[in-house]
Amino acid sequence: MLKAKNVMCGFSLVQIEKIVALALAEDLSSGDVTTDALISSAQQGTGFVIIKEKGILAGIEVAKRVFHRVDSELKVDILLEDGSKVKPGDIAAKIEGNATSILRAERVALNFLQHLSGIASEANRYVEATKGLRVRIMDTRKTTPGLRLLEKYAVRVGGGENHRMNLGDGILIKDNHLALLHSRGLNIKDIVARARQNTSRRLKIEVEVKTPQEALEASEAKADIIMLDNMSLDDMCQAVKMIHGRALIEASGGITLDKVRLVAETGVNFISIGALTHSARALDISLELGSEQTALP
Repeated sequence: MLKAKNVMCGFSLVQIEKIVALALAEDLSSGDVTTDALISSAQQGTGFVIIKEKGILAGIEVAKRVFHRVDSELKVDILLEDGSKVKPGDIAAKIEGNATSILRAERVALNFLQHLSGIASEANRYVEATKGLRVRIMDTRKTTPGLRLLEKYAVRVGGGENHRMNLGDGILIKDNHLALLHSRGLNIKDIVARARQNTSRRLKIEVEVKTPQEALEASEAKADIIMLDNMSLDDMCQAVKMIHGRALIEASGGITLDKVRLVAETGVNFISIGALTHSARALDISLELGSEQTALP
């Protein structure tokens, strides 16, 4: 099992509850007409959350909160913690209580669990692909609106790290900032100086560059971090040599699993990958009602 990450780390219980409440309101705004028409409100049941493929589990506590928000009397036993390496047939949780409540919570609980486990699993693939190299795998702000906190949590569960949580977390001077300021006659040195002058807090200043020459200019301007955006491997190697340790270096843009180790070997400090959150495939997980024997695949 990966080192466990507390689901509360970086955000509050209130924030989780708001996300869960919104998801349930979306699904239950008109009730559950199928369950109401077919299942007695007195019927009891036992549900098992069953893993269908290999991966990293994330979001089990969030799923538990879904069940408890639907029905606080449901008994939810977590059998596998976030960060667990899971395989087909593993049972992550057992839910006992009113069967109609379990059915009403099922889809939303699984949506969170499958999505977050998919992100954790994808992040872990990148971390494993760069194992042994001194580089950190990071996410981006390319997240699902409203789910950023949970998605970035899942990246951490998979062994990755978080880039900025929001626009207030650090200064990142991107291509459009540069274009607007270049049009007014400012060069990279001027732009970094302006950023330092106009920031009341001591924030790290990162500059996005597209060529080794721009990387050199950013390092001479004393940027704290330099982002190499969509550079070729040769250009990355050249930029790393030109920066020569004067700043931390981040590689970003179009980095795939089959390429990530080659990027890491150029000597960059960080690799940021938007696909960890915007393109991760959900992990196959199901909930089955019945006895433990009948629920097992």
